[in-house]
Amino acid sequence: MKKYKINLKTIVIVLLGVMLFNACNKDDEAFDKTRLFRPVLNEDLFSLENTIIVNMGKLKEAISYTVEVSRDTFKSIDYTIVTDTNYIEINKSLIGEELYWNTLYQVRATAFSADPQYDSKLADLGNVRTQRFPTILNVPKAFDITDIAARVTWTLAGESVTGMKVFSVDDLQLANPLFDEVPVDEEGQLAGEAFIDGLDPETEYQIAIYSGELLRGWVKYTTKIQDIDPNGPGVIDIRENDSPSAVSDAVASAPDAAIILVKRGMTYDFPSDRLDKSITIRAAYGFGEQKAQLYTTGNMDISDGANIDHIRFIDLELRGEDYTGDYVFNANREGVYVGELSFEDCEIGTFRGVMRMRGTIELNNYIISNTVVDSIGGYGLLTTDTNPSDPPTARVNNIKFVNSTFNKVQAGITSRNNSQTILIENCTFANFVQSGNYIFRYRGGDGNNDVLNGIEIKNSIFGHGWDESDGDNYAIKGKDGLDNTSISIVNTYSTSDFEFSGNEIAGFPVGNYGGPQDQLWKNPELNNFYFKDSGFPGRFNSGASRWRDRL
Repeated sequence: MKKYKINLKTIVIVLLGVMLFNACNKDDEAFDKTRLFRPVLNEDLFSLENTIIVNMGKLKEAISYTVEVSRDTFKSIDYTIVTDTNYIEINKSLIGEELYWNTLYQVRATAFSADPQYDSKLADLGNVRTQRFPTILNVPKAFDITDIAARVTWTLAGESVTGMKVFSVDDLQLANPLFDEVPVDEEGQLAGEAFIDGLDPETEYQIAIYSGELLRGWVKYTTKIQDIDPNGPGVIDIRENDSPSAVSDAVASAPDAAIILVKRGMTYDFPSDRLDKSITIRAAYGFGEQKAQLYTTGNMDISDGANIDHIRFIDLELRGEDYTGDYVFNANREGVYVGELSFEDCEIGTFRGVMRMRGTIELNNYIISNTVVDSIGGYGLLTTDTNPSDPPTARVNNIKFVNSTFNKVQAGITSRNNSQTILIENCTFANFVQSGNYIFRYRGGDGNNDVLNGIEIKNSIFGHGWDESDGDNYAIKGKDGLDNTSISIVNTYSTSDFEFSGNEIAGFPVGNYGGPQDQLWKNPELNNFYFKDSGFPGRFNSGASRWRDRL
């Protein structure tokens, strides 16, 4: 038998050779070349004056980029820029003309390879608004605009403002004024205030101011819908009556479905007679910040047996003496039907409750729209308060809170009977509700404790509960009853100091904003809910629209 002598050194050398061969083969392995990644931003698009800054990540294999700019989400393209750099400033030196001021642009980009088959796909980089033209003009408030006129104000600085011109909203070059220049007299020059009449209702304009031929800035105005004709049928104009009882007297003598036209800045007593007819109380258009106020040390009421189509309050302040005893409505009546009770563009505060109902009252639609509600006591936003030993007869069918702000409210919605629907959309809630109280309390017992067609909460924000002792006791309860009620919650936030102590609402987003309410909003204590946190993702599309950031 032949014997072989094994040399260990030889074996090691062979193994090393095999390993090196395999490694070389791996290094030589060819991978298919792929398309370039879409361009992405190193930082969000932003503007400096009317220059847009685009700072994209640098792609190693990209030899150039195409950046496209639009003002109509690329139905058309304003500019196409070819560049070999990932950072560009879009301004006159780059595109040959200035971008428009205070204008929303969209930007997208494509990266190009040396071989066209590897060019990237198109990347949408987002929206960016150029800044407002440096101006002494003030941005108009709601009370600076009527249906046919505008109040224009500015800061006194530099040369005196001598004239104003009105342009269509599409005249971006301010080239074709719609009217002759409106001169500003000496009094207006000293006050920094002037007025323009003859506008059309529900129309958007640009109004510019000048010092001689020098443009000092411009701002957009949108006129309101056609104002009520004070001489029209069913209109009772009490603007020349300065008596505190003027509203009460007008309501007492008004026909069914009358409109009571009140003067801004005036204070009136609540109507004293029980209502038995449809009525609208609204402020006439006019300039000035202060709303007309309806004031009470008690409440309004409804007559037994009344069949009322609507009760509407528009552009008013409704104020009680204190929130331990006063109400907007406190009705304990029999055989009453009200089709609609609504508050639009109002301020409501210092009441024990907004609406308290007992007896056999049916309210079909209860609406709070574009309104600020603050300092409301234990009867909250709505209470149907039939005694538990009685049949649960008082009811509200449909409840709608939209584009409104609720601050310092002890209780939410309380009912001893079913409702049909609740919609909460585009609303801001802070210090809502008192510790241990409920957002929704349906306590009529089986068969009388549901919202039959469901509750929807959309695009809204909830801060912490209301602790009047300032002891940081913020935990509240979500719901009572509602076992058979569907609750849909979409694009809604609560702050990190929002907390349920029990009776949670399933699916409610507890603390999905990571900071407390004082970090999110500028000054909740003073009803200032503009966003302090510029990084909050819902700042463009959640909460009451009056507080949102604008692109």
